[in-house]
Amino acid sequence: MFYELLKERRSIRKFMDTKVEKEKIDIILKSALLSPSSRSRRPWEFIAITDMEVLEKLSLCREHSSAFLAGAPLGIVVIADQDACDVWIEDTSIASIIIQLAAQSIGLGSCWIQVRQRYHTEDKKAEDYIKEVLNIPDKYSVECIIAIGYPAESKSPAREEDLKYEKIHLENMKRVDIL
Repeated sequence: MFYELLKERRSIRKFMDTKVEKEKIDIILKSALLSPSSRSRRPWEFIAITDMEVLEKLSLCREHSSAFLAGAPLGIVVIADQDACDVWIEDTSIASIIIQLAAQSIGLGSCWIQVRQRYHTEDKKAEDYIKEVLNIPDKYSVECIIAIGYPAESKSPAREEDLKYEKIHLENMKRVDIL
């Protein structure tokens, strides 16, 4: 059930030293291609990386919070042609969560590494660093990298009693206790 999948999906930053099978990578990438996009413009493109040396380089893309990518057997860089669609950020974000849910559905863990508007160094954007490493043309923007692999850590599913029900409103902003 989709609801159970959502509760079980957690950000995984520690991965087993096990390659992700080609069949599973194919499922994830085909799922990404099925992602909805505004006016079916599909501005996104996906770069799947399994080369450990490249993943190590990409793990240095940000000053903080990306080092764990070096331990992932798979990274998917989500990019977009900004000129193809004015809501490329939304479209790439949707595709990115589809990637994460597809990975979860086949027994893999994942974690989103935000790239857009983050920095590699004080004077160099993470996006520019990634474009250099992967030879990405200037017309593309980098939204994120999704680290994927077999989890080497266990996290409890989200609990219904911990949900922020106060963030749900019916008809207006007046609080309604319906859940």
